Amino acid sequence: MFIVIGLAIGFVAAIPLGPVNVFVVSQTLKRDFFHGVLAGITTAVLDMVYCLIALMGFFQIKFGLSPTLMSVMKVIAGLIILIISYRLIRDSKTFSLPQNGDKIPAASHRPILGVILLYVTNPSLYVFWFAVAGTMTGHNLVHNTGWTAIAFAAACGLGSLLWYVLLVRFVSRRQSRIHPEMFRKILLYLGSALVLLGLYTIVSIFF
Repeated sequence: MFIVIGLAIGFVAAIPLGPVNVFVVSQTLKRDFFHGVLAGITTAVLDMVYCLIALMGFFQIKFGLSPTLMSVMKVIAGLIILIISYRLIRDSKTFSLPQNGDKIPAASHRPILGVILLYVTNPSLYVFWFAVAGTMTGHNLVHNTGWTAIAFAAACGLGSLLWYVLLVRFVSRRQSRIHPEMFRKILLYLGSALVLLGLYTIVSIFF
């Protein structure tokens, strides 16, 4: 039962529009299916790790940190989001689809680094996985340690991965039908959305 719940939580938690989803889509558009999936896999692994250490009580230590440090993390997260948004808006002005004979960009580690930076500096993810862990252990569906904790965390990761594979597949399959000008507009819209998210993240420290 808890495996099914884990899959559902991982899948549903990954759906809302946020910096990570925008980043995954942008990697698919700017590069290819592989880089989009790579970003999705990185996110799924982080979901699994965060869920597991939340079940083990690690985040109880984290929540003992001062509000000042949490505010600093939000500012850092907001700045990272704004940097990524700047790159998307800049790329929207010069983006072009590769033609026959063009050199295909080599595989890059940027999707992994980008997701890690967005994930680690987002305090809301600590809160979310702490709440999930508390709910599951509070109802005795999962134990803090042992195979049930590992299995539940893995199920959350798989649910998240399923969403990102579906998202990247959806975007990738429609790439060939999109005119280059539309690509540039999409990148511009994604960048603009990230600007709003970045500013909101920074401003939220005052509320």
